[in-house]
Amino acid sequence: MKTRTFLRATLAAAALLSGAAAWSQAWPSKPIRIVVPYPPGGSSDIIARAISQPLSEALKQTVIVENKAGANGNTGTDAVVKAPADGHTLLLCDVGALAITASVYNKLPFDPSKDLRGVGMLAYSPHLLVVHPSVQANSLKELVALSQKSKIDFAVTAIGSAPHLAGVAVEKATKARWEYIPYKGGSQAISDTVAGQTQVLMNGMLATLPFVQTGKLKVLGVSKATRVPLLPDVPTIAEQGVPGFESGTWQGVLVPAGTPAPVVERLSAELTRIIRSPEVRQRLTAQGAEVRTMSPTEFAAFFEKERRNWAGVVAQGGVKID
Repeated sequence: MKTRTFLRATLAAAALLSGAAAWSQAWPSKPIRIVVPYPPGGSSDIIARAISQPLSEALKQTVIVENKAGANGNTGTDAVVKAPADGHTLLLCDVGALAITASVYNKLPFDPSKDLRGVGMLAYSPHLLVVHPSVQANSLKELVALSQKSKIDFAVTAIGSAPHLAGVAVEKATKARWEYIPYKGGSQAISDTVAGQTQVLMNGMLATLPFVQTGKLKVLGVSKATRVPLLPDVPTIAEQGVPGFESGTWQGVLVPAGTPAPVVERLSAELTRIIRSPEVRQRLTAQGAEVRTMSPTEFAAFFEKERRNWAGVVAQGGVKID
């Protein structure tokens, strides 16, 4: 009897392995979509376009980047959740923002912890605190003093986004007074701040640094524990009266929860190789992003930690969206 049970278990395991091998060999069988749930020009979009061609070459399939913005990133995310779990639809987004979603929204059509599966982390860039050049402040302290005397419009990529909550944390720590102006993505928030329609912005360095380098925005602080090599003279926000403050934008790739493990593992391996390649790494580093890779298991643990951390910030700031 024990022999028969063992034989059945062995055959079942062999069938599973055979099925996994078949999945791995058959995939991909059609073009792959990388869905970016924000408008073009933001950090996630920049990274998606940096990896799309190398991924196409590695998988010998067309890879299409699709910007599907709306509802603070939820429209594109929901589209990926509802897509077939066959490895042909990927979500590339700000993982921190995705971790915040469940705490900020009272109702969501999906549960990011249950309906998505992490493939791997790709990159990290700290937030830059920037202002329009006309703003008469050259430090966080001066900006706070200015905000206490006159109205300051603080552009945020979306209500409940990581840059928004970082702004809330700085506001509470320094007793600044911002008036938050929400946008549908980082590129639009940057454009309006460059145009002077808003005065202050906190956003990922990857998308914001080019405007600092051309003098269209003035940087007052960086949200990293240490100063960044590309901006050695710019003090951290922690140095300017907010001890321990650190925030940033994490880009990662996820797929629908039921995607077969062999596909997830292959994707993870290819994306890790691509993002670590000298060409892609140098391209991103020159724009202020750091390559940060994680395995699917490490990604899952990181996401859960981010979810808990941001839930506390959301509760403290009283940020909720119906």
